[in-house]
Amino acid sequence: MAQLWGGRFTKETDQLVYNFNASISFDKKFYRQDMEGSIAHVKMLGKQGILTETEAKEIAAAIQDILQEVEAGTLEISHEYEDIHSFVEATLIERLGDTGKKLHTGRSRNDQVALDMRLFTRQEVLETDQLLEKLLHVILTIMEHNTDTYMPGFTHLQKAQPVTLAHHLGAYFEMFKRDRQRMEDIYRRMNYCPLGSGALAGTTYDLDRYDTAEQMGFEGPMLNSMDGVSDRDYLIEFLSALSTIMMHLSRFSEEVIIWNSNEYQFVEIDDAYSTGSSIMPQKKNPDIAELVRGKTGRVYGALLSLLTTMKGIPLAYNKDMQEDKELTFDAMDTVKGCLGLFTGMLSTMKFQKERMEASAKHGFTNATDAADYLVNHGVPFRDAHGIVGQIVLYCIEKKIAIDDMSLEELKAISPVFEEDIFDAVSMKTCVEKRLTIGAPGQEAMKKVIAIEKKYLSRDWKKELKDWEQELLQL
Repeated sequence: MAQLWGGRFTKETDQLVYNFNASISFDKKFYRQDMEGSIAHVKMLGKQGILTETEAKEIAAAIQDILQEVEAGTLEISHEYEDIHSFVEATLIERLGDTGKKLHTGRSRNDQVALDMRLFTRQEVLETDQLLEKLLHVILTIMEHNTDTYMPGFTHLQKAQPVTLAHHLGAYFEMFKRDRQRMEDIYRRMNYCPLGSGALAGTTYDLDRYDTAEQMGFEGPMLNSMDGVSDRDYLIEFLSALSTIMMHLSRFSEEVIIWNSNEYQFVEIDDAYSTGSSIMPQKKNPDIAELVRGKTGRVYGALLSLLTTMKGIPLAYNKDMQEDKELTFDAMDTVKGCLGLFTGMLSTMKFQKERMEASAKHGFTNATDAADYLVNHGVPFRDAHGIVGQIVLYCIEKKIAIDDMSLEELKAISPVFEEDIFDAVSMKTCVEKRLTIGAPGQEAMKKVIAIEKKYLSRDWKKELKDWEQELLQL
């Protein structure tokens, strides 16, 4: 059992205790971040004269070699070490002897693991943002081509009023846009460096924490060393944002599942994103949508787990915090996988436009507009509501839509109706006359699409870098 802290102890750790305590099986995931953090740290030690320039360069070069060998597969991260930090340092000592032992000067594993997890999570935030951006581009493309694709809008899963596919998917665009905004917000708030916090109270060495923060692209050092080693708010925020992404994906998946059913037949999912039945040859199952919906609870579980872990932890670092990793790593991978697959499924999905419009007609989604027609012709609203209710009942009995009724049939229920009623209750009219911003009318949707295009042309990561450069020049 390779350990770097044995001087205080007179006997070996029990093997079961060691296994229970060890984290190498999962924290090896951020080997790159651990080594990059060590290189930044040792360069700063050399700059500050805490190590000689020669020692600093020798250690940094050796760590770089270790990193390259790990990534090339010629050096295996061995599970005989307690954690990734021990592996790196022990390998360094094997190669450099006493010089390698100087790497840990002015540093604790507490601030080291805090740094590694923050660096790793920061990269995950960027990767998740990129996947959300790709999904938004797919949604916007569908919106652009479907501003006149009529379909029923729903409340209570009941057909309510006619909308367009562009308008319906526009609601999801807004959801995923907010998810991207959360990524930006989390990135800005978490982008401070814990390295140099020590175990909890800093160090007596003359560290330049601003230097290491700048080397690794942080805005600056964290301003309280106890908070530096014990803060997991950024992880809780990220898991909360990931849970919200999964909630949005799950809602969208539920609609895809409904639309894919034989009763609706609004969409046809591409064969590449469907599976069949082992016994029923006619089946084409929406497995990707169902799995995305199912994996949502898995991500929720990671958030609840970390919240529960952190709720009773006094300052500063406690071993409980090791539990921040496994479920978080799983949630990160789950969300990225779901975003990628869902985007692929959506981009290849075919929308059955005629079926969607027919569903809107036969769902009496234009009933409200028929009532408005009567009101505009002097009929009190309550009476108009009752008249249209009779019309709907008549159509149900006849198995027809309001649009299918003759003028004589309409006049038999109310003599107020004239020939212009048919234009008034057409799907096109019902949608197009709703022109306020945010409504489904084509002109309103074109304005919204232009706004969304402008939003997607913005690169918040470049803006952030420009802003950071301005701060450094102050």
